[in-house]
Amino acid sequence: MATRNPPRGDEQRDLFVAIFTDIPIRDQRDMMERPFFSLAKNPRAKPIQYRVGETWVEVSANPQFGMATIWDADVLIWAATQLTEARDRGVDTSPSIRFFPYELLKAIRRGTSGQDYRDLRAALTRLAGTLVRTNIRATDNRKTAVFHWLEGWNEIIDEPKQESRGMTLTLPQWLYYGILQQGGVLTIHEDYFLLTGGLERWLYRVARKHAGRQETGWQFSMRQLYEKSGSMARFSNFAIDIRKIVKGDHLPEYALDIERNEDGEEIIYILPRVALPAEDPRSQPPRHPRRRVGRGIYSTPLKLGA
Repeated sequence: MATRNPPRGDEQRDLFVAIFTDIPIRDQRDMMERPFFSLAKNPRAKPIQYRVGETWVEVSANPQFGMATIWDADVLIWAATQLTEARDRGVDTSPSIRFFPYELLKAIRRGTSGQDYRDLRAALTRLAGTLVRTNIRATDNRKTAVFHWLEGWNEIIDEPKQESRGMTLTLPQWLYYGILQQGGVLTIHEDYFLLTGGLERWLYRVARKHAGRQETGWQFSMRQLYEKSGSMARFSNFAIDIRKIVKGDHLPEYALDIERNEDGEEIIYILPRVALPAEDPRSQPPRHPRRRVGRGIYSTPLKLGA
């Protein structure tokens, strides 16, 4: 579990194509800490059932395609970024987004080979097939919100060339309004997309949601993290994997420590790297937020709505 190298061309700018990494990348807050996705690349059929206090989440996999994974969720992060950037620039938004798959793949720091296109189609299918039931932000006096991560998606293929001419995806209302509501998103580090482990990715999102920019960071017991993760691993194996992540120190923006409290429980401390003493080798200086001047993402043919 570590990070992978950026794909070839990741650092190059395409003429007349907006550069996704020049704008803040946003993640929807409610998706960041609770177990909405499988953390394994192997197909998961077992449902996720999570309940803490009065908050609960249930996620069911499509029998044929399996449950949406945390890597599949990169598509939703991309969509959240597009929508919030559009809103900030005064562009009309819609749950339906038309796009070129090449640009989405480049944005989430994937390759653009034929296999990458096939993997994207498989991810879209899992997102559309995964059923979520939750009481988080259930509206209109309803106690339960029920939705799929995508209401649908389609693709236009140039038959003679067998090339994609564009895709459309449609977000569920629960996610769409969750993205656009005040405080509905948080910025994340672009190197999140390079994390290779599902547990690492989930732990980064938990760190960003809870520790944020706080100098004192945040802390969880190992058992709390296990219950929040939705992992199918045994607790002992989960704890081993968390210790490896702490030792590997690959999370963007955050450093991790483990100590035992007086009851013998392992406590994971999440600390922003900018808050660490300068002599700590894990310390990093503050990052300057990036913001491109100009038309922004809509200098491309990407469209929102019909």
